[in-house]
Amino acid sequence: MIDELLMTVSNTIAPIIYFFTVYSLFGWLLENVHSFFTRGIFLKPNFLLGPFKPMYGFAPVLLITFISPQTNWPIALFLCFLIPTLIEYVSGLLLEKLTQKKWWDYSEISFNIQGHICVTYSLCWILLSIICVYYLHPAIESLFQKMEPVLLYIWPIILVYFLAEILLAIRRHIGKNESLETIG
Repeated sequence: MIDELLMTVSNTIAPIIYFFTVYSLFGWLLENVHSFFTRGIFLKPNFLLGPFKPMYGFAPVLLITFISPQTNWPIALFLCFLIPTLIEYVSGLLLEKLTQKKWWDYSEISFNIQGHICVTYSLCWILLSIICVYYLHPAIESLFQKMEPVLLYIWPIILVYFLAEILLAIRRHIGKNESLETIG
């Protein structure tokens, strides 16, 4: 009974952690490449020490949960707009409240909300989300299926790593600066 429960949990959690990790890494790479081409700086300041951007992990995991090949196109487009935009907004608010820093600022871009989100980047999220869900994810899922036996043993280590990273990052950033400042 316990073995069956552990296997069910592993089979449910392992793919989520795998996809979250892969997309968080892709997000870190995407942001740093964007920063390099727009500002000449490759390594932007990051909340975490490792090469991961969690909001880029959460958005695709939710998107692949809610969008399937049978999802009608207008609903898929709406979700590709809504999910990443909400995650970016909530992430911006939480990070600002937690660290007293603004980790990104769209205040100079038209149609922004508190500098955390703006229409321009939300439109970019639609394009990136469509590419992710319909083109990138099938390849990543196929790779997961080939690696699945190994990942069932590794996912607890990855989960512990992420939890430790988050706790250490919170400890490192809380109360560091008294005034609100913009990082990147």
